[in-house]
Amino acid sequence: RALRGVARAGGQLLSRGLRASPRCRSAMPSWVIDRYGRNDVLRFTRDMVFPTIYFPNEVIIKVHAASLNPIDLSMRSGYGATALNMKRDPLKLKSVDTEFPLTLGRDVSGVVMECGLSVSYFKPGDEVWAAIPPWKQGTLSEFVVASGNEVSFKPKCLSHTEAASIPYVGLTAWSAVNQVGGLNQNNCSGKRVLILGASGGVGTFAVQLVKAWGAHVTAVCSHDASALMKKLGADDVIDYKSGSLEEQLKTLPLFDFILDNVGGSTEKWALDLLKKWSGATYVTLVTPFLINMDKLGVADGMLQTGVTVGSKTVKHLFKGVHYRWAFFMPSGPNLDEIAELVDAGKIQPVIDEVFSFSEVPKAFLKLEGGHARGKTVINVISK
Repeated sequence: RALRGVARAGGQLLSRGLRASPRCRSAMPSWVIDRYGRNDVLRFTRDMVFPTIYFPNEVIIKVHAASLNPIDLSMRSGYGATALNMKRDPLKLKSVDTEFPLTLGRDVSGVVMECGLSVSYFKPGDEVWAAIPPWKQGTLSEFVVASGNEVSFKPKCLSHTEAASIPYVGLTAWSAVNQVGGLNQNNCSGKRVLILGASGGVGTFAVQLVKAWGAHVTAVCSHDASALMKKLGADDVIDYKSGSLEEQLKTLPLFDFILDNVGGSTEKWALDLLKKWSGATYVTLVTPFLINMDKLGVADGMLQTGVTVGSKTVKHLFKGVHYRWAFFMPSGPNLDEIAELVDAGKIQPVIDEVFSFSEVPKAFLKLEGGHARGKTVINVISK
């Protein structure tokens, strides 16, 4: 990681020319949407514009595998479009205000094909993985462009199919647990951690992460996922379907940290399960940030969001606990740390089902059905 910083800082001195390998091509196969809606808006095309390096810190990756996340379903339906379009074109430089055709998919595992002038940490042929932020064109495509600081070397012990299941959920969990929640390998040992919605993509990663750091983990999921939770290292597994979840959790000792992947009514009672006046923290990944911006516009949406999180934070601070919101944050350096944990055998991919590139609509339907145990992966290059 130190090398990464040095290499990037000195990128201008070590710069290489742009590789022209794929330049003879102007189009590539992709799954795109031309409007927001349900699954019928997905369209396969062989004529998607080939990605271009616009900034010197960018790389083009040949996609070997990708995976789906709930945000792909949300983006297909138009959720967050106001905020994402502002991020895509903040200065309103485009004469036509459209994001289409839009490629979905956030996770990629693949091979670097081309590097911008200031990229010295990677070279063509390197096997890498990344999570592409939602305001950029996605990974359900033959090639994708990413910033060098979003990319990391793929764990050596994983295939591309396995590796593609981790980046987005891994970085989302890392953001919630480490950057917002303040937990790390030095302070987590012996802490009691509760994970609500533990059998989904973020949950299965979070269980393994805090367990690797020495926490006592209580996982909440349905009964049919309990064996998986035990396999991933959970100490206690609570079935939310067998009676009142609130009452079941109240019989346990209080917690130091709660990660909420569920939201809704859980927020009304979950904070009462924390140890008071001890620095205990509740972090939720279910926030109204993008909904507010879609409904109220950018300025009023951000104001409403700020008022909401501010008032909740202060209210719970008076009760002796910390209340926080967390979001996915792209980060190559954090993926470096995750790769180390994977290669050390402390985190394993949890894959529910693998689909071929021709089966992308089927994969979306699978994800939409819910109750997945881990991730839905797409092999973009057929084996």
